[in-house]
Amino acid sequence: MKIKRLVPVLFALAVSAGVTACASEEPSTLVYGSGDYTRINPAMDEHGEINILIFNGLTAHDGENQVVPGLAESWEFDQETCTYTFHLAEGVTWHDGEPFTAEDVKFTIEAIMDPENGSENAPNYEDIEEITVVDDTTITFQLDAPNVAFLDYMTMAVLPKHLLEGENMQESDFFRNPVGTGPYRLESWDEAQAITLVKNENYFKGEPKIDRIIFKIVPDDNAKALQMEAGELDLALLTPKDAQLFADREGYTCYDMKTSDYRGILFNFWNEYWTKNRDLIPAVCYGIDRQAIIDAVILGQGMAAYGPLQRNIYNNEEVEHYDYNPEKAREILESAGCVMGEDGFYYRDDEKVGFVISVGAGDQVRVDIAQAAAQQLREIGMDVTVEVPAKVDWGGQMAYLIGWGSPFDADDHTYKVFGTDKGANYSGYSNALVDQYLTEARQSDDPEVRAEAYDKFQEELAKDPAFAFICYIDANYVAKSTIQGIAPDTVMGHHGVGIFWNVAEWTME
Repeated sequence: MKIKRLVPVLFALAVSAGVTACASEEPSTLVYGSGDYTRINPAMDEHGEINILIFNGLTAHDGENQVVPGLAESWEFDQETCTYTFHLAEGVTWHDGEPFTAEDVKFTIEAIMDPENGSENAPNYEDIEEITVVDDTTITFQLDAPNVAFLDYMTMAVLPKHLLEGENMQESDFFRNPVGTGPYRLESWDEAQAITLVKNENYFKGEPKIDRIIFKIVPDDNAKALQMEAGELDLALLTPKDAQLFADREGYTCYDMKTSDYRGILFNFWNEYWTKNRDLIPAVCYGIDRQAIIDAVILGQGMAAYGPLQRNIYNNEEVEHYDYNPEKAREILESAGCVMGEDGFYYRDDEKVGFVISVGAGDQVRVDIAQAAAQQLREIGMDVTVEVPAKVDWGGQMAYLIGWGSPFDADDHTYKVFGTDKGANYSGYSNALVDQYLTEARQSDDPEVRAEAYDKFQEELAKDPAFAFICYIDANYVAKSTIQGIAPDTVMGHHGVGIFWNVAEWTME
């Protein structure tokens, strides 16, 4: 049986708005306070706010995070052969004027699937058995098993074959000079200072309204607030404390946006410490006062976290929440043979119980969350400290203040994060039942089957935690009030990414 789904082409899914124009004929420019980029490589790297401005996928997400057309105008799915057929928009060109074709799509997905390239996105496409270019505007994907999230994963940015064929997909100079089909093209890149984009006047979904967008590199959260106040930025994602400074100020609009973005302590199971002490992880989970951290660090703008799907339709609210219970944490430690020493810390086999939480530099909220959690764990007798290394050592560190989360299909940020040896599994976590339930969930389009599988996944993850979940955080964007068109009700993703989904429709007054 062949199910045909033709999707109408929606309005432009383009990019950004403007700012300090002294006269209406002057080019409009929006300055966004951005983290730093060493490259723009959506195929290899899991996220990046700038990607949606430069590139397009076959599909896209709208303001309700539903799948809509991108470079593909329509598609069909044949259940009998488990094959998707995509019909591409005609007349689309790359920023260098070369025509976009189905060959570019095939090249991109095969590059991601190639294990030699080491893409953390590869698990999203591991079901693909064969990719066939029918003609320049038609391409098929035959899967060896159903993957209900496949259309979500086709939002992946398509890359130009004519510029990347034969290149190193991790190190090519292309990723410092990217060429896409998107609403904006790269004009200049001043390293560690700014990335300047100009509108693509030939954009196939319609010319964007804003002439130029500057991603000004401001990696330090505190500096972003200072530059926002000084008028150097028009839009920035600030910490809750800094965003409050602009709440009642004329000329600014605050957007406190919900996210699916959680924070937690990742345990590095490649580290020998957790081989010996994995049974103590539940004590860590019970020893964290989540609400106290939410109140103190993010000023109440978030919610306590107990699992990875709390803002998803498949959340299982009945799993163990690990609500703050210091007495139970101590019971777990003592039942495992830990003995309290004179210094106020537990010891196991003559070794002090405790670990170091590593935190990425520049994210003050994560640093504050980690420090608060460490203090709480010290109070129950675990010697926990925080470090901010210059470079993250995924294989060697003991723990990390992790952030993940997706507002899209439940397969996203679960299968590749918790699945054994998957591309975004940075903890070395492995649990056969977790693997089984995640596979069952992605291979069915029956909501009841998926609900049962995700319930079991979450139950097993709670029994054998990969992370000590702490909180979901809101995204606190502050913008000049001249910017119109930001969709305040869209649920943001990991790192608060997603605000630019409709930026081509934004205007500056």
